Amino acid sequence: MKKRTWIILGIIVVVFVLGMVFFPKIKTFIFGKSEETLQQMVSGKRPPLNVNTTILQFQTLKDEFYTKGVILPDEEVDLAFETSGKIIKIYFQEGSAVTKGQLLAKVNDNQLQAELKKLEAQINLFTDRVYRQKSLLDKDAVSKETYESVVTDLNKLNADIELVKAKIDLTELRAPFTGIIGLRFVSEGAYASPNLVIARLTKVSPIKIEFSVNEKQTSDLKNGTAISFNVDGDTNTYKANVYAIESKLDEKTLSLKARAIYANSNGKLKPGFSTNIKILQSEIKNALVVPSMAVVAEMGKDYVFIYENSKAKQIFVKKGLRTASSVQILDGLKENDTLITSGVMQLRDGIDVVLNIQ
Repeated sequence: MKKRTWIILGIIVVVFVLGMVFFPKIKTFIFGKSEETLQQMVSGKRPPLNVNTTILQFQTLKDEFYTKGVILPDEEVDLAFETSGKIIKIYFQEGSAVTKGQLLAKVNDNQLQAELKKLEAQINLFTDRVYRQKSLLDKDAVSKETYESVVTDLNKLNADIELVKAKIDLTELRAPFTGIIGLRFVSEGAYASPNLVIARLTKVSPIKIEFSVNEKQTSDLKNGTAISFNVDGDTNTYKANVYAIESKLDEKTLSLKARAIYANSNGKLKPGFSTNIKILQSEIKNALVVPSMAVVAEMGKDYVFIYENSKAKQIFVKKGLRTASSVQILDGLKENDTLITSGVMQLRDGIDVVLNIQ
């Protein structure tokens, strides 16, 4: 026999031996089934289906919806003088807290102060004139018209004094409310006018949270409705209450705008932050709740599967409140039932199942 023939026979023998050794593993790899499963397939019997389950217990079901919002200041204003003139003094520090009525800046009022002194210097003269005319009137020495004329002159002088004082007040820029003053846009020596913004004042305690809901959710929104919200980068959850709702839906988005108020006593939350808002629509206590993926709807009926004696048992149910992930069951299930929560589309009534060990 030729050498080449012996080599071929040797290779065949080696392949045969290796095949006998690794056949069980190759068989499992190819078919992905155990020997018992293969026998079941040959006999026509379907293998048990592995499933996940949960034990039903009464719980509180909350119907909530989520939306986005933005934080607004309680009050905000651009500060500007009501008169024109040279700014002679700025009293505030940028980014500092100021109180209502605090003097923030001053415009030159030297001319007005001089005019005020001139008018106030005439007070005694006009007052004495009225006093003398009153004495003469009591003695019928002057006419009533003469007396009333000097009284009118005194009243006019007082009015002129009040007018000058009012003009002087306009040269003082004061905080209209307590808040945080931002960056200033002018320096001392600049010429102020009513159109020149000096700085911006913001009231950050409390704050407002503005958000919108769609037209289906408007019936659940009213003054006093509680909301919870958080902001990015902050793990805390904050509580607020709706205090104002827009009178009509936005024509373009068909959404309704509303505002809630939060105390923000420490000033931690800043206007301009975006918020993630959660609103509770309803709450049901002692409810039997199942995952929505465990309920199958077919031919106008709803059913679930429970685990009983190693088999899947089909149970028709009556649904109640439905949320994004859960369904309330009003009838058909009871507490401590073992609900099958996986593979429900592959299940049939009476099929053998095996519980996954978790």
